[in-house]
Formats: sequence, structure tokens, C-alpha cells
Amino acid sequence: MIVKRLFAGIVAAVAAAFGFAATALADAAEHMPVDGGHWLVPAANEQAQRIDDFHIMLMWIITVITIFVFVLMFWVMFRYRAKANPVPSKTSHNTIIEFVWTVVPILILVVIGFTSLPLLYYQDVVPETEFAVRVTGNQWNWTYSYPDHDGIEFTSVVVPDSAFVNASERAEYEAALTGFLGKPAKLNARLLDADTRLVVPANTKVKVQLTASDVIHAWTVPAFGVKLDAVPGRLNETWFEADKPGTYYGQCSELCGKDHAFMPIVVEVMTKEDFAKWVEHAKAEYADAGTTALGR
Repeated sequence: MIVKRLFAGIVAAVAAAFGFAATALADAAEHMPVDGGHWLVPAANEQAQRIDDFHIMLMWIITVITIFVFVLMFWVMFRYRAKANPVPSKTSHNTIIEFVWTVVPILILVVIGFTSLPLLYYQDVVPETEFAVRVTGNQWNWTYSYPDHDGIEFTSVVVPDSAFVNASERAEYEAALTGFLGKPAKLNARLLDADTRLVVPANTKVKVQLTASDVIHAWTVPAFGVKLDAVPGRLNETWFEADKPGTYYGQCSELCGKDHAFMPIVVEVMTKEDFAKWVEHAKAEYADAGTTALGR
């Protein structure tokens, strides 16, 4: 965390020097995008934190390499300019330099590989989960099914712009969302809020089974470190676990047509007690007795 804040401070200083507004780098509103933000959404679980840490490591490596190359470039331009060297050097080989510029990049790649491969394995291997959620991408919305909870199923559609302009319309959407969640709810972000939300309990491993009904979509929630394609005719699997209750946002990350930008993902993480109450309420409204589980 100290390294992250230190690096964020360095980036902020550099951005300010070039006239950019570097607000909300490391202290952004938790799990929410902010205007002018220049940093990652805060991690909501171990998976996202590992990705964040890997990103920080890569940024340090890139920064050091960039500074070194620029310093070396300007030093060569100054030290070996025509005025300072009227007779140019005819040196063509230097064994030490050639050894260094071959071995050092290899060592850097080895370090990156030893860090990235365990992270990829951690993300790819789905652990034993408590229940599954089936996510189907459509043009242009998401259908969520709970095969392990009596086939609860509903479709999540973006809240229109008009609701963020018209107070009465906004109140209607918030009232409907409050009824859906069984607790007070508000719209937080234009183009990111939906009329329903995927509801899961905190501190629970959830398997996500992804597919699509038409074209390729991608289900992406940055705070969870989750991003996976939803492909028609195929079933992809991933998982996540949220550390604490809250509202988490994402978007479709695969260009899927004219309304690609209007496929928000909203995940409502509740306590296990509140989730159990929501399930009972949702069974009465959205359950489909004919739905069969895809298995865990």
C-alpha cells in the first residue's frame, strides 16, 4: 500500500508538471469511477489486489527503463555530438555492453514471468464455490440466472439518460430498484447504473458461468479482477469473492455492436443474512421451476 501511494504520488507530480489534472489517483471514491480519475478502481478482493500489485511492479519496471533510455539518449546526443567529436569513433563492438543488453532484458522477463504465471493460474483455476451464477450477454443487456436458487432469472438493462435529468423518473427507477433489492437504493452513475443488479453475498466464492445469445461480449468488473469473454455456443467459467458489502460497477469489454457502451454491469454485494432474505423475495418474483443447474 505504501509503494502504491508513493508511486501514485510520483505519477501525480509528473502529470501536474505537464499540465494534467491528476485528481483522485489513489484516494478515489471506493469502487466508483470518478471524473478525471487516473488510477485503478480500488481492489475489492485478493484477486484484484494481486492484479493491482502486478500492475504497480510493471509500472516501476517501465518507469526505470524509460528514465534510463532517455538519460542515455540525451547523454549520447551531448557527449558524442559532432562539435565535441570532430573525428568520430570507429568502435563497432563492445563485449561487456552487448552482454549486458542481452542478459538484463532476459532477467527482467524472467522476473515478470515468475510473477505473472502464478497470477494467471490463480485467476484461471476455479476453486470450490458455494453456488453458481449464469451470465448471458445479449445485444445489449445481461441476463442473470441462479441455477442453485430455484432458477431465479432476470435481465439487467441500463438506466436511460433521462432518469438522471428528470427527478420524477429517477425516483421511479430508485423505487423499483429498492423493491428489487429489498433495501434502500440509489442511482450512482450515468451509463453505469442498471434497473436490476446481480446480487451476491460477501465473503463467498461465486462461480460465474458465461455465455452469449448473439455475439461475443465480455463480463468485466475491475474491482473483482474479473474479465472474461461471453461467447455464443460456449460456456466460460470464472469466479470471484467480494470482501465486503457494497455496489460494484463494470461494463461489457468486447465490442458487440452499436449499443456496446450501454451494457453496464452492477453487482450488489450483501451480507449473507441480507442475501438469504433477498433470495426468498426473488424466488417469488423471478424463479423459474423449469431451470436446471449447470453444475459446480
